[in-house]
Amino acid sequence: MLLSDYSYDLPEDLIAKYPPEVRGGSRLLVLDHKTGELKDSFYRDLPDFLRAGDVLVLNETKVMSARLFMLDEQGKEHELIVLENHGKTQDMALYRGKLRMGDVLCLKKMQAQKVRVAEILDGGIARVEVIRGDVMAKPESENALNLAELAAKYGEVPLPPYLKREAEESDLERYQTEFAKNLGSAAAPTASLNLTREIIQRAEAKGVKVAKLTLHVGLGTFLPIRTDDLTDHKMHSEYYEIPETTLRAIEDAKLNGGRVVAVGTTAARALESFATSGEARGETQIFIYPGYEFKLVDALLTNFHAPKSTVLMLAAAFAGWQNLKRAYEYAVAEKYALLSYGDSMLIV
Repeated sequence: MLLSDYSYDLPEDLIAKYPPEVRGGSRLLVLDHKTGELKDSFYRDLPDFLRAGDVLVLNETKVMSARLFMLDEQGKEHELIVLENHGKTQDMALYRGKLRMGDVLCLKKMQAQKVRVAEILDGGIARVEVIRGDVMAKPESENALNLAELAAKYGEVPLPPYLKREAEESDLERYQTEFAKNLGSAAAPTASLNLTREIIQRAEAKGVKVAKLTLHVGLGTFLPIRTDDLTDHKMHSEYYEIPETTLRAIEDAKLNGGRVVAVGTTAARALESFATSGEARGETQIFIYPGYEFKLVDALLTNFHAPKSTVLMLAAAFAGWQNLKRAYEYAVAEKYALLSYGDSMLIV
């Protein structure tokens, strides 16, 4: 199972640099994974493809202002993407550029706020300690902030680097779902960015049950695969939690012939993590790629993903790679907007 087999031609001009002017105004390509049939539609018409008795599962994670711009002692700029630690004592961050253990960095916006690189880990991750004055910050120290709190106070929206632009004021709203609730993601669950309350209400009016869970998007979702043999790739863990009410809604749907429709690969990963482990909360490292047999998810709403990415692997596992590749080639030919701020696909 080789990563190089899962790619497609991604034209730079089709990468959506901004969201649609109106949330929900994007296009929707519907793929029947059994027949391979494709149908053009619009995201706002999602309820037309749902049925009474289906359960629509949303990820209500909230994106942190996780992007911190730092300066080293020579004045060189570094970028940190803060990762939610979910109650752990160590602060972790994804870094870009060269860092070494012991490096001291100060915030570009507030140079009195400093951190020390305590450890360099695999995959471009560093363990970072906050400095207060000349000493390491203690949780009980007056006015001491941990890394997540520094990000909340001084951070910026962590837009994907392929957008090749700085975050703007509008991104504070648009790189967040309308129903975002539980703070902890380092990236948005992008399939939900165009999902509006009005669309949800129309789905409910058809008899669709809307259920929610949380998976905090972290390195497991957006770090590149660095090995061509997929079986050698190890996912970083991401925290998830599925409420009992959601589990009951899924059970009812399954018993009564309804479908479980996952909104996004993150919701799908949380559901399949539960189906695999039996645990409704915890850390998941599940890596879903072609050959995986889905246990709970019956339909998937997802965006168009970058070549050779873990999220593309998940969509390929669900749709079948040949079906998905043909759908992507069609989307490119029809000038669909691609990636995080782009159009979406419903795989049924």
